[in-house]
Amino acid sequence: MGVSTLLERTLDARLAPIYRKVVAGERLSFDDGVTLMTHPNLFAVGQLANLARRLRVGDQVYFNNNAHINYSNVCAIHCKFCAFGQSRRSPRAFTLSIDEIVAKARAAVAQGATELHMVGGLHPDLPWEWYPAMLRAVKAACPDVHLKCFTAIELIHFTRISGLSLEQVLLELKEAGLGSLPGGGAEIFAPRVREAICKPKETAEEWLHVHDTAHRLGLKSNATMLYGTIETPEERVDHLIRLREQQDRSGGFQAFIPLRFHPENTGLAHLPGPTGYDDLRVIAVGRLMLDNFPHIKSYWIASSPAITQVALHFGANDIDGTVREEKIYHMAGARTAQYTELQQLLRMIWEAGRIPAERNTVYEVIRAYPPEPDPQLVADGAIHGYTAENVHLSAAERAIAEGRFHPGGRRARPVPVQFLEDLEQWAGGEGNGAAVDGSRHAGECAAEGRV
Repeated sequence: MGVSTLLERTLDARLAPIYRKVVAGERLSFDDGVTLMTHPNLFAVGQLANLARRLRVGDQVYFNNNAHINYSNVCAIHCKFCAFGQSRRSPRAFTLSIDEIVAKARAAVAQGATELHMVGGLHPDLPWEWYPAMLRAVKAACPDVHLKCFTAIELIHFTRISGLSLEQVLLELKEAGLGSLPGGGAEIFAPRVREAICKPKETAEEWLHVHDTAHRLGLKSNATMLYGTIETPEERVDHLIRLREQQDRSGGFQAFIPLRFHPENTGLAHLPGPTGYDDLRVIAVGRLMLDNFPHIKSYWIASSPAITQVALHFGANDIDGTVREEKIYHMAGARTAQYTELQQLLRMIWEAGRIPAERNTVYEVIRAYPPEPDPQLVADGAIHGYTAENVHLSAAERAIAEGRFHPGGRRARPVPVQFLEDLEQWAGGEGNGAAVDGSRHAGECAAEGRV
């Protein structure tokens, strides 16, 4: 029996019509999105997303050799959800000189990085001229590297301190070496949520306008969604539909990247934050709703390598890259590593039963890999690509990584190589989803065999 046939037979009356739309290539509605975002059987939703991923983009999973450089965390505004931004007097504040940025860029490129991801706070003292000068200095030192820089709110800040139009700012930055935009800062578009968690930031309309303008000027970008604060399922779906509508208009988004909220060290530290179920659900619903986005990225820095690996069976087809240094999430208490070797990224993908492809920023394949792992790339002593030296795993996540996963009380099987096959057998019915307490981490539930 084929995967699609088996899946259709296991779906309840609410998901079956969505399945038929996915197979027919029809666009899902707002109501469909709310159903997917609230349905108790997460695994059935994940199966639908996995089917959509297979139909739209196949089995390749992308990664890149990249480096993050945060040039400053000094910020003129304060958003409650953010632990990164600091006042200029804060002991945690920093601002790199252009020479320091160039040194970091040289070091990353010497290690094979093809992309530099550079963002920062809204610095009240740096003049507009500093930013194109910084890009020119990096490109002079590393002419072949792609510069993916500046969020929408940074670009709006540049218009205010320069007196230039947004188009003029983007054109000058592009001339200085800007290659694309990263897509951060979208948060949640709902005005109610923005008022509560990031009141000083740009509006949803302004964020969309920045990306529309960039796309018209030939700059690609990504799109993000912050989840796990106070947003409702309906507000998440509204956010996705507005991204989809913008993509219909301008066509320049390459990937959708859900960003997990980390409460620690923020003004919203009283919130519990998202669960592992949330991590997988937003990936899955993003894949299903964003039919005009080719790539859905699971950002391992935010959600953990273990969740990212499982997300490859929930619609994701990109796992980001090596990263090397990351401050935004780690100032909010993230315990993931800040760097991972290419070999580890390969193993994450192979063990999920996918085909690795190293890409550049615009998704041109730099190196295609075979469907099966090369024994020369498998190092003794590593636990499924994660070593104690470079990543902190919870007991539950380590159980997933080591293959000690007991679906429904069955014998232990490696995950996620056989994950899809098992899910097909017990995806149907609300009982399976309801058996898992959504307030618990998905990895804990998996390790305890309660899914």
